[in-house]
Amino acid sequence: MFGKKEDEVKITTLIGEGAKLGGDFSTVGSARIDGTVDGAVTVEGTLVVGATGVINGNVKADAVVIGGEVTGNIEAPRKTELTGTARVNGDIATGVIVIDENAVFHGKCDMNQIAEEKREQPVDNKALAASQKSAKAALDDALKEVKEVKETQD
Repeated sequence: MFGKKEDEVKITTLIGEGAKLGGDFSTVGSARIDGTVDGAVTVEGTLVVGATGVINGNVKADAVVIGGEVTGNIEAPRKTELTGTARVNGDIATGVIVIDENAVFHGKCDMNQIAEEKREQPVDNKALAASQKSAKAALDDALKEVKEVKETQD
């Protein structure tokens, strides 16, 4: 999802569509949320919020891919990605940000505080290109899921 093959995300926790969690949520691995969480979300790995996912609270994760709705601040030192179906109302602090042209983002973005240590390292153009291709694949998967859900509802 974020470039190199060894960086592939293995989802260890899933909050499925229709599930509602009232309160804070945290996990050691990576997680995907397709349901609703009313509380803060803390993930040590990568957090994926699917197109049907909703978080009403602050988010802290190493990296995030948002396809659903987040109302709260996001802190992701490695990377934050907002797909075309994303709706974020809050501030973002991250090292790298990718925002699709159809995403909705209301807030400010701070890339200076977290990314200072990364600036000293040279940019790996191959990894950057692979990351961009992975982002497109993640977006395609999210859009495919939304289409499948709509088809099953009709």
